[in-house]
Amino acid sequence: MTLSQPRGDLQNGSAGHLRGSPVNRRKFLQASGAFLATAALAGVADVGLVEANRPYVRKLDIPLDRLPQAFDGLTIVQLSDFHYDETFSATAIRHAVQIVNSLGPDLVVLTGDFVTSPSFSNRSHEVSRQAAQAADPCATLLRGLTARLGKVAVLGNHDLMTNAGLVTDALQSQGIPVLRNRSVPLERAGARIWLSGTDSCPPARHLDVTLNGVPRGEASILLVHEPDIADAVSKYRVDLQLSGHSHGGQIRLPVIGPVYLPRFGRKYPWGLRKIGSLTLYTNAGIGTLGVPMRLNCPPEVTLFTLRTARTS
Repeated sequence: MTLSQPRGDLQNGSAGHLRGSPVNRRKFLQASGAFLATAALAGVADVGLVEANRPYVRKLDIPLDRLPQAFDGLTIVQLSDFHYDETFSATAIRHAVQIVNSLGPDLVVLTGDFVTSPSFSNRSHEVSRQAAQAADPCATLLRGLTARLGKVAVLGNHDLMTNAGLVTDALQSQGIPVLRNRSVPLERAGARIWLSGTDSCPPARHLDVTLNGVPRGEASILLVHEPDIADAVSKYRVDLQLSGHSHGGQIRLPVIGPVYLPRFGRKYPWGLRKIGSLTLYTNAGIGTLGVPMRLNCPPEVTLFTLRTARTS
């Protein structure tokens, strides 16, 4: 009898029972709200962790006015912002390498941030050097990338804030040349275009040195980590700029958009843009920074097919 009576009260008058006990009602609502919020956050975290390990391919045709006919159809794959960590980003990097090799591109370009710099308050020489050593296992994974013309890299702000020499050596020891404020020609069937790479932090001051040897009438592609430098690049005779840095926002909420964007990655955070005669593409990156998750912004493998612009 003592057990069945409370059950009868709840069945026949539960609302009245709760109204008569405001403290209990408040606790019930608080507990329910906490449970729902926790469940929602857990669901978001779960989705975000899964999404962070599933790169997707974006394919784009890029017409360039000065591209020689011999280079029409040249394919370039871009990867960016690896932030190597064995627990979190290594899986996404492995998947990206497999995807790239299945695409069979002519060239692979890597636009920086192979490692993650320690926080400013903990950025001693020794701690930074240790962080830079993550470039070794990252470069070992990226060595598996295959492309007919090879692969090439530039450094990002995290690479330069740790130890640029160590990161550069790690990449080049695995057959990945690093373009540090210099340009190299690509030749095909007697025609030529230029591939240029500029250091980060801040990159604008390096443009004169980087582009000095590029002949005025020849097409050029600039690799530079930060996309917002495009405003300065557009004043030079550069046809295509490929950048990363912003992670596309990494966590993008409906209506609100990206929760956070870094300096030099706020104006052109993701996707294809035209700034004067310059074509810019900002890649969303592979790894993560801060929280090891992505939301509405999966890791990106970008496949560009260059096209000679047709004039009517």
